[in-house]
Amino acid sequence: MKQLMTFLVFITMIISFTTSAFAGWLIYHKPEFKGKVIDAETKEPIEGAVVVAIYEKHTLISGPGGGYSSVIKVKETLTDKNGEFYFPPYTTLIQPNSIEDYAEFIIYKPGYGSYPNYQVTPRGLNAVSGELFFLKEIGSEEELEMWVKGEKGPELREAKIIFGIVELPKLKTRDDWLTSPSIPADVGYKEAPILYRMLNEVRKKYGLGEVR
Repeated sequence: MKQLMTFLVFITMIISFTTSAFAGWLIYHKPEFKGKVIDAETKEPIEGAVVVAIYEKHTLISGPGGGYSSVIKVKETLTDKNGEFYFPPYTTLIQPNSIEDYAEFIIYKPGYGSYPNYQVTPRGLNAVSGELFFLKEIGSEEELEMWVKGEKGPELREAKIIFGIVELPKLKTRDDWLTSPSIPADVGYKEAPILYRMLNEVRKKYGLGEVR
């Protein structure tokens, strides 16, 4: 009986923790993400762009230096003929010393500036608002506090955001074509093969070696 009571107390503690803020202890969960990618000039859908969702966790205790973020899962998909993409909800277990962190996204197609570094819109999204950007209904609007370009440098202002719609500019020069998106160090060819194949197609076109 004593062993049973101890077990029940343990289970109750786990349930209590997993329903707490920040998605809970041991449980990592992200809802569905969706968006649409269009040409910044023509406003036409961009079909066949690779969209990479990078799910990260944060380690709470790691010595005197504090915690750190690391990749727990990477998913890829391609935009359809309407320029749209979709990632279903994702749930898994993580170590007791970790909590979920924000998901990051990369959108890339040869010949276009990539998201999140070189797109026309949206601008100024950080990790928090970047995840939120793909959570809401595509095309819905809201005011968000964001860093925008001001006369004396970046300024924190309220700006209207149209959720889920990313506008990518066409690239014109060789240097522009060879400008790769920012990729976390622990996301390589094995984790994002579609992205790396596209990058290497461009590098091959200009007589450069492959990246892995």
